[in-house]
Amino acid sequence: MSDRIRLVDAATISALARGCAILGTGGGGEVYTGSLIARQAIGDHGPVRVVTLDELPDDGLLLPLGMIGAPTIAVEKIPNGGEAIRFRHHLERLTGKTAVAVMSSEIGGSNGLLPVAWAARLGLPLLDADSMGRAFPEVHQVAQHVAGHHPELIVLTDERGSVVTLQVVSGAWAEAVARAVTVAFGGSAAMADYVMTVGEARGAVIVGSVSRAIAIGRAVIGSREPVATLCETVGAFRLLEGKVVDVERTTSGGFARGSVVVEGVGVDVGRALRLEIQNENLVAFEDGRVRASVPDLICVIDAVTADAIATEHVRYGQRVAVIAFPCDPIWRTARGIETAGPRAFGYEFDYETVEALVAAG
Repeated sequence: MSDRIRLVDAATISALARGCAILGTGGGGEVYTGSLIARQAIGDHGPVRVVTLDELPDDGLLLPLGMIGAPTIAVEKIPNGGEAIRFRHHLERLTGKTAVAVMSSEIGGSNGLLPVAWAARLGLPLLDADSMGRAFPEVHQVAQHVAGHHPELIVLTDERGSVVTLQVVSGAWAEAVARAVTVAFGGSAAMADYVMTVGEARGAVIVGSVSRAIAIGRAVIGSREPVATLCETVGAFRLLEGKVVDVERTTSGGFARGSVVVEGVGVDVGRALRLEIQNENLVAFEDGRVRASVPDLICVIDAVTADAIATEHVRYGQRVAVIAFPCDPIWRTARGIETAGPRAFGYEFDYETVEALVAAG
């Protein structure tokens, strides 16, 4: 999509935020607060160098960092900045290895921006990669799990300084136990998950994620036709343009859950889409037919500016477009679909690619 990014500075944050919001598919936390935190950290500690795995020693410790919990809670319960320091000290002591880079656990939403702040505070580079290539709601829905890695070490911390270390028997248990801890922490926590060395990360993470997010943001910023430019940049299909006419949203079990109904306008008048949510937009239905589903990406964007609208900020009356585009190829493997396809979220239908669904009408 573009040349690789080598530095994240204050001037880069706007583009990164726009791209992360799109890749968040409604989740990962709203990007405004994350942008402010990243700008502050860069102002205090300087720009963050962006590196590839090939630039790091194989035995160095990689810190995959992000937030876990319901985005509706994270709007008000924000990190205090000390999380990364606690993570580094705790994990270096536990593993006996030296941390050499920070990585976004998920490039979507604020979880693509907060690692910039944490890397700046630690004086470490940021890896041009992440664990998802988008945002997913559950702990084990990461490329490391799909690649067959066991969650040997997971650490959670809250804004008060509490630290919990998990060593669990499977990815499913990682989700169950980490979610319970997060609920005990008040519904939102910082997490280092699937902690591993650089060598172990090879072939087990989504490479180029930071560069891709910035490229998406830069393409849209200043465009005369933002929606069309965004669709061209990410290879998205426009499912419907319309008005939000119904929003149902609850916070339970550490997730934001609910649905959104968008009623078509203009060329789409007489049509309607229902989006189902678990932090992220999971499935788009029209008249009972699936129009797009996880693991492909479904985004609700402003119909004029193409700004992505986080699920916790969707409101009645907003004029929006709903777009969908293909996920990273790892999620279309048998194990990827098993991990993050529609049946993984309890839906009784098999995954079909967004390309096939659009072609079928």
